[in-house]
Amino acid sequence: MVGIVDGDVMGTHTQDSRERRSQTQELIGHLVTERQQMLVQYAGLAGLDPYTENKPVFTRLQDFCQILVDYMASGHFGLYQRISDGKERRRAVIDIAEKLYPKIAKTTEDAVAFNDYFDTPSDTKRINDLSHHLSQLGETLATRIELEDRLITTLLA
Repeated sequence: MVGIVDGDVMGTHTQDSRERRSQTQELIGHLVTERQQMLVQYAGLAGLDPYTENKPVFTRLQDFCQILVDYMASGHFGLYQRISDGKERRRAVIDIAEKLYPKIAKTTEDAVAFNDYFDTPSDTKRINDLSHHLSQLGETLATRIELEDRLITTLLA
């Protein structure tokens, strides 16, 4: 009888572990999908340079800012929140998350600042600054993606 109870407990633990891994994989998949959509929009917006009122800059910029914020939120409220809530038990994941999170948080702040600056995209003066700001944001996004990939690699190990 004791062997069955022990086996059942182990089976439940293994099932819980599989469910957590499945949830992690879903969160990663969602994050990567948001990232890809954001990068496509970024490339499309950057490809409009030089920015003039004759091009659909304002609409594209609004669309890009929306997906940028969605992507940042996907990481923060999905994957990182799961780890900070203690739902991740693997020490290697916790260690790398603690190491990387301050840097990831900085990229979030920079992306939100970009979004806030271009909150009123019909401001022609700000549109004139778009190329410069997109370049800076591109560097921020490259850093973010590198950091996320390091975390994702550890999560999937």
